[in-house]
Amino acid sequence: MCSHYISRKAERSETINWFTGALVYVMIWWVVIFAVLPWGVRVPDEPGPGHAASAPETPMMGRKLLVTTAIATVLWVIAYLIIESDWISFRPA
Repeated sequence: MCSHYISRKAERSETINWFTGALVYVMIWWVVIFAVLPWGVRVPDEPGPGHAASAPETPMMGRKLLVTTAIATVLWVIAYLIIESDWISFRPA
């Protein structure tokens, strides 16, 4: 019984812990947001006073944040499955 407990504990220690998983998700999310930000950007022909010429007319940030979260979640799940399946091992053999 004791050896079974030790082997189960060793199995759990080789998986991604919550902190590492959250850190990987945040890194993926930030990369994706910078890829999504330019989507659908239209600049006005004549910007109003006090606005930059490159400022978008309607930035649609809420939609971009939702799309970013969805894409980052899918990419995180793929990364998690690859790491857990040992296709790519980050652990010494």
